[in-house]
Amino acid sequence: MSKLVVEVVDAYDLMPKDDQGSSSPFVEVEFDGQRQRTQTKHKDLNPSWHESLVFDISQPGGLEYKTIDVTVYNDRKGNHGHHRNFLGRVKISGASVPSSESGSSVQHYPLDKRGIFSNIKGEIALKLYQVCDELPREQVQRAVPASVVAENEETGRFQESQFNETPFQEINGGRVQESQFQETPFQEINNVNNFDEEIKVEEKKKKKKKKKEPEVRTFHSIGKETEVRTFHSVGTGTGGPPPAPPPMKEKPPAVEIRADFAKAAAPAASVMHMQMPRQNPDYLLVETRPPVAARLRYRGGDKTLTTYDLVEQMHYLYVNVVKAKDLPVMDMSGSLDPYVEVKLGNYKGQTKHLEKNQNPVWHQIFAFSKERVQSNLLEVVVKDKDFGKDDFVGKIVFDVMEIPLRVPPDSPLAPQWYRLADKKGNKVKGEIMLAVWMGTQADESFPEAWHSDAHNISHSNLANTRSKVYFSPKLYYLRVHVMEAQDLVPHDKGRLPDPYVKVRLGNQIRPTKVIQRTIHPVWDDQLMFVASEPFEDYIIISVEDRIGPGKDEILGRAMIPVREVPQRLETGKPPDPRWFNLLKPSKAEEEGEKKKEKFSSKILLLIFLEAGYHVLDESTHFSSDLQPSSKFLRKQSIGILELGILSAKNLQPMKMKDGKLTDAYCVAKYGNKWVRTRTILDTLSPRWNEQYTWEVHDPCTVITIGVFDNSHTNGSKDDARDQRIGKVRVRLSTLEIDRVYTHYYPLLVLTPGGLKKNGELQLALRFTCTAWVNMVAQYGRPLLPKMHYVQPIPVMNIDWLRHQAMQIVAARLQRAEPPLRREVVEYMLDVDYHMWSLRRSKANFNRIMSLLSGVTAICKWFNDICYWRNPITTCLVHILFLILVCYPELILPTIFLYLFVIGIWNYRFRPRHPPHMDARLSQADRTHPDELDEEFDSFPTSRPSDIVRMRYDRLRSVAGRVQTVVGDLASQGERAQAILSWRDPRATAIFIIFSLIWAVFIYVTPFQVVAVLFGLYWLRHPRFRSKLPSVPVNFFKRLPSKSDMLI
Repeated sequence: MSKLVVEVVDAYDLMPKDDQGSSSPFVEVEFDGQRQRTQTKHKDLNPSWHESLVFDISQPGGLEYKTIDVTVYNDRKGNHGHHRNFLGRVKISGASVPSSESGSSVQHYPLDKRGIFSNIKGEIALKLYQVCDELPREQVQRAVPASVVAENEETGRFQESQFNETPFQEINGGRVQESQFQETPFQEINNVNNFDEEIKVEEKKKKKKKKKEPEVRTFHSIGKETEVRTFHSVGTGTGGPPPAPPPMKEKPPAVEIRADFAKAAAPAASVMHMQMPRQNPDYLLVETRPPVAARLRYRGGDKTLTTYDLVEQMHYLYVNVVKAKDLPVMDMSGSLDPYVEVKLGNYKGQTKHLEKNQNPVWHQIFAFSKERVQSNLLEVVVKDKDFGKDDFVGKIVFDVMEIPLRVPPDSPLAPQWYRLADKKGNKVKGEIMLAVWMGTQADESFPEAWHSDAHNISHSNLANTRSKVYFSPKLYYLRVHVMEAQDLVPHDKGRLPDPYVKVRLGNQIRPTKVIQRTIHPVWDDQLMFVASEPFEDYIIISVEDRIGPGKDEILGRAMIPVREVPQRLETGKPPDPRWFNLLKPSKAEEEGEKKKEKFSSKILLLIFLEAGYHVLDESTHFSSDLQPSSKFLRKQSIGILELGILSAKNLQPMKMKDGKLTDAYCVAKYGNKWVRTRTILDTLSPRWNEQYTWEVHDPCTVITIGVFDNSHTNGSKDDARDQRIGKVRVRLSTLEIDRVYTHYYPLLVLTPGGLKKNGELQLALRFTCTAWVNMVAQYGRPLLPKMHYVQPIPVMNIDWLRHQAMQIVAARLQRAEPPLRREVVEYMLDVDYHMWSLRRSKANFNRIMSLLSGVTAICKWFNDICYWRNPITTCLVHILFLILVCYPELILPTIFLYLFVIGIWNYRFRPRHPPHMDARLSQADRTHPDELDEEFDSFPTSRPSDIVRMRYDRLRSVAGRVQTVVGDLASQGERAQAILSWRDPRATAIFIIFSLIWAVFIYVTPFQVVAVLFGLYWLRHPRFRSKLPSVPVNFFKRLPSKSDMLI
């Protein structure tokens, strides 16, 4: 059996509760029906306990569904917690508990209020982790029985004075031996006689029962650095012998465990929880407490407001090399090729060299991390580029301790002219303009600076490592209504054409249907495309004649600039259709063609831009933007989303073949704004500490953060692809207002070889609401703009339009500098999300079954009521039923009051962490290799025919079962239709006669009487029930269906 260890370290700045302005705090921890407490620290507002409390985890894998309640009380009279004041509490989800002590650390939690009027402050430091029950036999000791613990808990027989007087003793079959652990006294129960009697009674019961092994109650000593030890009583709960502990290779360290409030019996699992297999702890979320400004305010730290309060401050030494003048002649040609070398310790950066220029202009900024500064002198050296050794021109030396500090929003530091000096310090000819200052990553020069960790990057590749902000192009839906054409002239005068229209916009091509044998065709087809600003493309309308399969001839063509197409806002009247001349292909392509033909074919088109739709470029399930295309229709923002990209750890090396580690950078996408952090070179633990902000228009949106390995830092080819490391999604509606979330998110990537964890990403998130009324009203508005419901887009077109929008966004961002490459954009937008995947199908099926499990549990509960499994509950249900029948006006209030109570009750168990990628829910951690191979297969398939045949047979087998279920559902529906359709005349006659009798009976009988009779019959005792199906069920199953009509 696994154990949960809660180490209570200390507390800080507690609320005084007594008359002397102090408190006597103690901590009570409750988990899974077990409750334990620490010692009382008298008159101490900053107490330190360093005590470890150990709890049983009754069900393997059930910890993540449970909550650890930590409450701090003030002991008013010093009587061990029986008269106490509330000082604050913390609720911790079991999913955040590390699986080992090595993976845990001390976390500081701000104390929460118990109610609206509670006056609480301060925080508590805890360390939580799991341990396995794998202790040596010599460490297993007899413990206090659970009944004695419960009895003393109720009667208050715990006396702290005796706890500190009696050393720990081991009870071994009636003999009392002094334990080997005598460094710390054991806290013993006061009533020793009752304890001895309880032991004797238990031993007599064991002798009467014939078992292979006696029941053993154990206490575990688990290691920690301090010497404090406590006692823990563990009950088997079933009376059976516990499993023998397996041998351990290493001796476990010792941990303090108390048993003041330990309870041996674990509560029964709730019927509403499904028994799910345990998820790998490496795939769970881990809460962190980084020293960011937003967190430090809890401890009364610096409360100076800063725009970078979600990240750790990183100090940099900035050097802005602007230009130089009057440099001396160094070459035989009468000039020089100058460049500047900035050197600080072992780090060195240099500007580009400018050929034959005595007054060069560079405008280049260098940033040196203060953490890596290894010298007190900063040297700025001007050199002349030469074929052999570069010539020294002059230098400037700065003392690092004398460099001024600049903190935004201060204005930028003005550059100054400095006279160059030789190696001995004597002034020489030439001056250089510099600005040198100490700053942080909040400096506006930070994104464009050349960083010291990129000292081996060439100037051509330096742009690929910088942080940038991108914006997606503004997208519109273009609607082309092809109505009709007149006077088409076929090439073959002896036959009537089979015309159709092909409309092209950029790379998007859509055809209409083919009209047979006419020169005046009427199509009346509506085609939709995706257009983007700036409108530089042309709409090419081509009327073609279908001569044969794969053989078409162009009858005429028209080219319409997109910039001339009108827009329609929401449900306004569309513009009037227009007739366009169809020119010959050669004449249509000529530029500046002004000659008008006397006669030409014409086509009637209605073309306009739909500005009232939102162009979907990502899946609606995790969309980050739902605003319409037109800025005049957009709503005001309701809040601000702040994201701090702090760091990553345990990244996998992506460049082992090149002898390097990983060049990691992050990309975040929300709305039309994309951000890219700088690339941290050659490290598995990068620290970015960059903060970004977005306006929020809808809380039901998702922000996506991805981590990638930069493959363009060392002069790689342009076709080199940036490797994906992992991705995180966070839904804003799951975040509490103004709360700072700091967690390590697992970076999970599904590969053909299986699920792979590539590291952990530390993020800080905060959602601030600026318009509460608008945010609340947003929950009652449609998710998409009005046009999506007034004139919905056909389902068949939505996926095609989404794919085209993704391609436009990827192509546009790839042309930026530095480029946000296509593979990055496609991974962030989940281009292949709608492709077939057996793994994803299983995941969706399990999601449905998880939802139905609640309905199943309710049906099982009601069935137990009907069969009187619990007579008291059944009687209470009868009473409630009679009350509702007699007072039907109470039915709806009772239902809504019940929903309210359930919601208030579940508030205690609300999630305290944002959701993340769930490997178990995705069925990614236990997927068959063949299913993964099928998921990563190309479309159309590229696998051998035997593998494709095997997968097809598997799909047929699954489809056969689905077909059977669908057929059964259809049969039930057809039987319901057959009741009054006279397909079975006798059954229909019986039903209508029975309906007439019931109509008369219900008419002459009060409704309450009918309801009472029906309810009492339904809830009748099992003695009056038959195991055979009821008469209505038998009647319904005998009705005919159409299954016998199938061939």
